[in-house]
Amino acid sequence: MAFIYATCPSSSSVSFCLNNQIAFQSRNTQISERPNNLEPKISNPFQSTDHKKKSYIWVNPNSSKLTQKTYGSRYNSLSKVAVHLNSCSPVEKDVFSVLDSTLGGKFGVQNGLIILNNMSNAVTARIVLKYLLDRCDLSLRIDLYNATLIVFRKCKDLASVEQLFDEMTQRGVTPDIVTFSNIIGCARMCSLPGKAVAWFERMPEFEIVPDDAILSVMIDAYGRVGNVDKALMLYARARVENWSLSDVTYTTVIRICGTVGNFDECLTVFRERKARGIKPNLGCYNTLLDAIARGKRASDVKSIHREILSSGLRPGWATYAALLRAYCKARCGDDAMNVYEEMKEKGMVLNNALYNILLSTCANIGFVDEAITIFEDMKTSKDCQPDTRSFSLLITILSRHGKVSEAEAVLKEMLEAGFEHDIYVLTNLIQCYGKSNLRDDLGRTIDAIMELDLPLDERYCSCLLNVMTQVPLEDLGKVARCIDKADLKLGNVVKLVVECGGEDETFKNEASEVLARVGCEVRKTYCNCLIDLCIHLQKLDKASYFRTLL
Repeated sequence: MAFIYATCPSSSSVSFCLNNQIAFQSRNTQISERPNNLEPKISNPFQSTDHKKKSYIWVNPNSSKLTQKTYGSRYNSLSKVAVHLNSCSPVEKDVFSVLDSTLGGKFGVQNGLIILNNMSNAVTARIVLKYLLDRCDLSLRIDLYNATLIVFRKCKDLASVEQLFDEMTQRGVTPDIVTFSNIIGCARMCSLPGKAVAWFERMPEFEIVPDDAILSVMIDAYGRVGNVDKALMLYARARVENWSLSDVTYTTVIRICGTVGNFDECLTVFRERKARGIKPNLGCYNTLLDAIARGKRASDVKSIHREILSSGLRPGWATYAALLRAYCKARCGDDAMNVYEEMKEKGMVLNNALYNILLSTCANIGFVDEAITIFEDMKTSKDCQPDTRSFSLLITILSRHGKVSEAEAVLKEMLEAGFEHDIYVLTNLIQCYGKSNLRDDLGRTIDAIMELDLPLDERYCSCLLNVMTQVPLEDLGKVARCIDKADLKLGNVVKLVVECGGEDETFKNEASEVLARVGCEVRKTYCNCLIDLCIHLQKLDKASYFRTLL
């Protein structure tokens, strides 16, 4: 449309002539003469019809529709300026030139905000801010600073955000809640939850009270930095005060609850999310599966799996991997193998961690043939090959089932592949030889343990204690000497168990001292192995004493 502007001295209204046919003017204003030979209005009805077609309709210049059109036109124009500034050379002269030609003497903060809000170049936005600050009232500067912070947040430029904040405070501009919201948002976009927490905790310094929106995102931030108590405290408050939480926040709370072992709460939070109308996505399902898997709750894993299948979502590699981990940790062997076969059918590539967790599950539930198949699949994979853990797990499985020759063949293959045998491999072989009554091989392997430069740590001792529960009585002394080499005090306790008859004060004091200086998990392992050894030697009174130390 072509607009022709005309003004009258008696009014500040603006008249428009649309397509040379319709003029917009004030009620009390006569139409001024148009320069393009527009003749005065003719009252003769018999005049040319060309003149009769030129009728005029009055439109109120204060109309909201007219204001919207005017603002929309200005907004579009300034948006184009912002696009031009994004690609402009980041030099003051060039940026100022564009702004001078655009704003000129009609500068207004609103115009500057429109430009900044549509920018995505952090460098030129900084120069635009400088231009605008020099031309606006001090009371309006906070709006310009906040608009510039939004540009920095889009660019994930946290360093510039922090520098601008320092400049604000040095110039005496007091930050507001919008300022902190932008800074915290930028830190989260940069995957720096620690920074988000640090800025959140600075808000009281400026007497700013966070609103529900900021508090909601801080649940996620505190959860990611490991401050579980603070995150759960904020979530409890969110429940009471009915905050609007994002899907990311719900997912974080589920992960936190799984970490602290509150598996019922994981499911409760998941149901609350659905009750609020937030449809779970695959990321949420994956987090829930990993959380529930820690509790080894097979029925819940299967229920979640069914829900995923009925949801219409199309699971990808991450979801299949989460299902595989969940079924393996819950020791659902058949379900885990079904997921594994489905992944192979879909052409999904497993990594070493997934292969090894499958082999570990096979070791725990006695899937020998399946373990061999998985190991062969791993060897033929183009993306990963068996590592030390893979070889060790397969040797464990074969050893537990007395498959001596197969276990030795895998050990030979492991050494040829350039890996060194560790304490797990050798102790599993000792157990295998012991079950098969191959005392010469057992003795040779024990001698190898003594000669090898293996780390003589708690894991080493735990493995040897476990071996003692399964070897013939005649060979206990050889294994005990290995334990002596690693931990003399633990070796003394073993000797008191093996050689002495009933329990006495010396035995109790030695045992209590050894178990008191190790961690909770190690103490539990030591106690269980020593209990099994006592039962193996039919010394039930000592077994009872070790039970009191668990």
